[in-house]
Amino acid sequence: MFENLTGRLNDIFKQLRRRGKLSAADVDVLLREVRLALLEADVNYTVVKEFVAHVRERAVGAEVSQALNPAQQVIKIVHEELIKILGEPQKLNLSGAKPVAIMLVGLQGSGKTTAAAKLARKLRSEGERVLLVAGDPYRPAAIKQLQTLGEKIGVEVIADTALKPPDLAARAFDKAQKGGYTVVLIDTAGRSQLDQPLMDELRSIAKKVKLNETMLVVDAMVGQEALHIAEGFRDTLQITGLIMTKMDGDARGGAAISVRSVTGVPIKYLGTGEGAEALETYDPGRLASRILGMGDMIGLIEKAEAAFDQKSQQEQADRMLKGQFNLEDYSQQLKQLRKMGSLQQVMDMLPGGMGQAAKNVSPDEAEAQLKRTEAIINSMTTKERRDPELLNASRRRRIAGGSGTNVQDVNRLIKQFRETQRLIKTLQKTGGRGLSRMFK
Repeated sequence: MFENLTGRLNDIFKQLRRRGKLSAADVDVLLREVRLALLEADVNYTVVKEFVAHVRERAVGAEVSQALNPAQQVIKIVHEELIKILGEPQKLNLSGAKPVAIMLVGLQGSGKTTAAAKLARKLRSEGERVLLVAGDPYRPAAIKQLQTLGEKIGVEVIADTALKPPDLAARAFDKAQKGGYTVVLIDTAGRSQLDQPLMDELRSIAKKVKLNETMLVVDAMVGQEALHIAEGFRDTLQITGLIMTKMDGDARGGAAISVRSVTGVPIKYLGTGEGAEALETYDPGRLASRILGMGDMIGLIEKAEAAFDQKSQQEQADRMLKGQFNLEDYSQQLKQLRKMGSLQQVMDMLPGGMGQAAKNVSPDEAEAQLKRTEAIINSMTTKERRDPELLNASRRRRIAGGSGTNVQDVNRLIKQFRETQRLIKTLQKTGGRGLSRMFK
């Protein structure tokens, strides 16, 4: 997300940090580069123009000229003005009598059905009882997709192709009231373009069911077209929020920066991957930090907390302290790491130097290494994973053949594992003293 923009801005800021005092001319040169970077990232021209004007107004004043570190002060101003463009964060409206109804709308291919399942999973993890409604009878594949996703995340899906979507939504709401559900999440039909029948159907659903939210799902990869789509729906329906999907793709990302400012509709969630867990609550401050290469450690911690099972972690910690850490534990740690998303996403959330250091290793190379490691461990017997001392030369050859790797890969993994064991033993004996000698 925003990889090219982040790279461009970081290069600009590096040049800026080399200077001492900044003149108005220096600021103008800087802002020309920033303007070009934003336009290349597909940020709306009017938004860029206003943003640059606000930054310049502050950057040539006393706020910067009297600062001890003018360059850092300008970066701070850019950060603050970027947050203003991205808008105030707004939570999903779940207030009022239960159940509350939320309708998801959007064009075909925007990722609406997947977004419905992701949102259902997120709400369920927050303690809500969710009922999903398959309100797209025109595409049987969409109903099947939602049912499959619902089964995977443990959320019931109601569907009936004999009923029109407004009647199905009304029936689902009635079922939710009687069944003790707290949220009814309605996935609706999309079209290849905005048309009157689509809008009439959505308005009919809104008449049948009192909606707390009407969320528009927009594909970030369509660039500037996302603004026109958002404006089209906003002018016809009472859109209360946006879900920007495919933010992990090769999109330039400018639509996400522009859409709040242009449409006035708040972004509430970002889709950052294909997995059911890949839906982030929108936070302008954290997103601005990531765009400027400052990382998002809070987001990274939240991902870790969601991915790592606390009970399992405690059990593994206890085993470590007892010197019982084995390759089964090692494998479990890798699986939980992969639940956090792609390594590229994790690297993007690391701040400044940490993120750059991590990126010195190719994400593709790191992913490939993780897969090799998992394949090697999975090719071992349970007994071998629990007691790596059994791994003699013939067993290692068998494991290499079974995992599609070579003996050197197996030897490397076992060496890494033994170094981890040695580190744990040193921690046990010294309470952390002497660790520095291990890394010399």
